[in-house]
Amino acid sequence: MSAVMNESLPLPAGERAGVRGAGDAAPLVQARDLAKTFDVSAPWLNRVLERKPRQLLHAVDGVSFEIERGQTLALVGESGCGKSTVARLLVGLYPPTRGDLIFDGIEAHKVFKTSEGRKLRRRVQMIFQDPYASLNPRWRVQDIVAEPLVEHGIATRADELRTRVEALLRSVGLAAQDSVKYPHQFSGGQRQRISIARALATQPQFLVCDEPTSALDVSVQAQVLNIMKDLQREQGLTYLFISHNLAVVRHVSDQVGVMYLGRLVELAGKHQLFGQPRHPYTRMLLDAIPKMHDTGRARTPVQGEVPNPLNPPNGCAFHPRCPHANARCKAERPALLSIQGVRIACHAVEEGRI
Repeated sequence: MSAVMNESLPLPAGERAGVRGAGDAAPLVQARDLAKTFDVSAPWLNRVLERKPRQLLHAVDGVSFEIERGQTLALVGESGCGKSTVARLLVGLYPPTRGDLIFDGIEAHKVFKTSEGRKLRRRVQMIFQDPYASLNPRWRVQDIVAEPLVEHGIATRADELRTRVEALLRSVGLAAQDSVKYPHQFSGGQRQRISIARALATQPQFLVCDEPTSALDVSVQAQVLNIMKDLQREQGLTYLFISHNLAVVRHVSDQVGVMYLGRLVELAGKHQLFGQPRHPYTRMLLDAIPKMHDTGRARTPVQGEVPNPLNPPNGCAFHPRCPHANARCKAERPALLSIQGVRIACHAVEEGRI
């Protein structure tokens, strides 16, 4: 597989995935205090007549992390915690309200606005959640996969496009003959493979995967995840993997970040987080997972409801659901601190109460 990719899709000098020079010691991706606020207010006239103030939704509120080259950072959390907004911030679909994104030493959001932004977008691609909605049903697969090749001027001749598209399809486990088919002729797992092939067309270094297997059957999920891990190993890809399925996260990740109401509450290595979770919210999520050897023990459901993001609680956003909350938790928002090798935002852990 890798031989086909290397022969058919040569990488430009200096852009070869997995090749590290003397200046490549820094993480490939660095998010610094990233925030995104949406104005969800009613129209101006309605607000005047009804005397309502503006409403701001803090979808992402000060998220910071780093991803080493060739590694996978997984973001987990309940629906609405801001995972997908982080994904769109990283690929430039949303401009940040605050903060910076450093990609390979470049301030990405500043470059996205310039003529050089096209070159940067070649190196950062995204795989979307729904394979039934992310592919144009009127286009053949060859046109879908070839679109980024044409858009970025990587290939223009018909024979060159056909060769590259067929190589990309083979790299994700599809046949070259599939290029003449339409999306409706494929299963969900096959459609997601087409999405992966399209994302790989520009020879990116960084892939943002927004719940790429959540719409697939469990057996098909395993196939797609194995393909992604093989491609990462062969091409040195770096992943941000977003999911609410902790079993999937445990399979694919090197580091795991747990998000709650727009903020990171815990960031640790995979083995450390699953083996010794520290934050009460992380513990709550892991306790809710069915365990094969604990058939006689009742599972602990995730307690309470996520607060309204338009009116979040004061202090720690998790304190209404936390069994360890005290007066400080209700009044002071915890900072993300490094405690015993784990970055965690929790007063109870900081004070040694848990």
